[in-house]
Amino acid sequence: MATEIPASAEAKRRAYWRTNLTILAVLLAVWFLASFGCAILWADALDAFRIPGTGFKLGFWMGHQGSIYIFVLLIWIYIWLMNRLDRRYGAGEEFTHQGEDI
Repeated sequence: MATEIPASAEAKRRAYWRTNLTILAVLLAVWFLASFGCAILWADALDAFRIPGTGFKLGFWMGHQGSIYIFVLLIWIYIWLMNRLDRRYGAGEEFTHQGEDI
């Protein structure tokens, strides 16, 4: 038998997940632009630029290494943003052990 969640807790949960999905949508859009856009769609246009000190064309580099670096950076940004969000709403592992699940 499920217990009914108070309106304030339900509003808090909805706000948490709305913010969570917004973060995901923005980061996935950046990932798509970096991996598909820069590495595939705009690779020829980016090849007009070279990475200083290496001589590599920017489109080639984005297709082979740049998009991977951006992906790893996005993982770190996601971790940082989710830790902030969890602290803001009192969620996360350190809070769920105390019974304050969001």
